[in-house]
Amino acid sequence: MKLGVAIASDNALPSAFVVMRGLEESIRKAASFGYDGVELALKDPDEITKKELASILKKNSMEVSAISSGQIFAARHLMFTEEDPEKRNELEKAFKGFIDLASDFGGLVNIGRARGWIGGRDPLFCENLFIDMATKLSNYASQKGVTLILEPVNRYEIDYINNLDECVELVKKVGCSNFTMMPDVFHMNIEDDHIGNALIRNKEYVKYVHLADSNRHAPGDGHLDFDDIFSALAKIRYDGWCTVECLPYPDPETAAKRAVDFLRSRYI
Repeated sequence: MKLGVAIASDNALPSAFVVMRGLEESIRKAASFGYDGVELALKDPDEITKKELASILKKNSMEVSAISSGQIFAARHLMFTEEDPEKRNELEKAFKGFIDLASDFGGLVNIGRARGWIGGRDPLFCENLFIDMATKLSNYASQKGVTLILEPVNRYEIDYINNLDECVELVKKVGCSNFTMMPDVFHMNIEDDHIGNALIRNKEYVKYVHLADSNRHAPGDGHLDFDDIFSALAKIRYDGWCTVECLPYPDPETAAKRAVDFLRSRYI
């Protein structure tokens, strides 16, 4: 397994779920702390050029674990279950930009809250909106060698696709080989029956993993059973990225350092 940490640019909204901000400086710090790579939380694919990113990564011997799309929803209010054609076109364009970036860096694009909500509408209608967009983007991503990873998110943040079983059911309906799932243990602690069992039950769809503790602080700062989590990952022979996406508490550097020290000393 490889260990990553979620970062964003300096101008990311306060609501962006990342540990550190400032792309170049965060990559440098992550490398010095002992991470293998960084997850880039972007609201626009043009926030950094491929040339700039390649130079920074090479200088610090780092990789990109994935491109994260949460700010598309939080900052630009775009989502897969959107009905408005203009907004759907805007989302499709943005995600294709993320896919183009991921084709050279990481090969993975996250779909978190950007999957959208139901909000009192007909669930089947919303599902069809989602599947239509997911299929278009998966077909485009397939040409670029990129995989899209859908993240179950807890009910207090979104009302659609909250646990692993629901996610896998939707992944099967999309039916594209490069469209799969990324569990986040913070959300799983709220929504899934048992974290370890849910990972094992849905093992063929586990492509990428987000880590935070029960309080969304750094792993080791709450009460999640990480022995159980990593035992389950070992049982399914998971060898992909585990990326820390926790609150920057008490400050970004301390959170990032606590997380890497805890995880390196025990699991990765």
